[in-house]
Amino acid sequence: MDKQLAGIKLLLLDVDGVLTDGRIIYDNQGNELKAFDVKDGHGLKMLQRAGIKIGIITGRSSMVVERRAKELGIDILYQGALRKLEPYLDILAEQRLTDDQVAYIGDDVVDLPILRRVGFSATVADAIPQVFPLVDFVTERPGGRGAVREICDLLLKASGKWDEMTARYFEE
Repeated sequence: MDKQLAGIKLLLLDVDGVLTDGRIIYDNQGNELKAFDVKDGHGLKMLQRAGIKIGIITGRSSMVVERRAKELGIDILYQGALRKLEPYLDILAEQRLTDDQVAYIGDDVVDLPILRRVGFSATVADAIPQVFPLVDFVTERPGGRGAVREICDLLLKASGKWDEMTARYFEE
């Protein structure tokens, strides 16, 4: 699996159920609320520092997701993508990448067209059961609770950049 991961140049993510726990909360004023795990965010920032691009393809459209993407410096953002393969193909062309250079984390049937194509496919521990047999890796953590960080750490280690990206945290 390390060889498969070592060539990854882009990590693409679903949002609901992957970057979040899948719940959508509305307050009394009609605002949409989502919770993101800070460990996932830190993992994504380390990947970016290591030269791996990050992108999001999500079926819903949300100002919360736009804000989180901006906060993390993610400029590849496709929202309202009910057919995710179309934006995926656009991203490949724009980034001049091939399937084997892309990793994708998804958790539901809408993600299957991409999960079946990419060089490394992953899902979260609480994905729908139909996804498990079709991916390369299943996280131990559920979506929105550190699952993305697991994949970030795997990618950093496989690329040989884990020590470089974490060295400052272990210095005394």
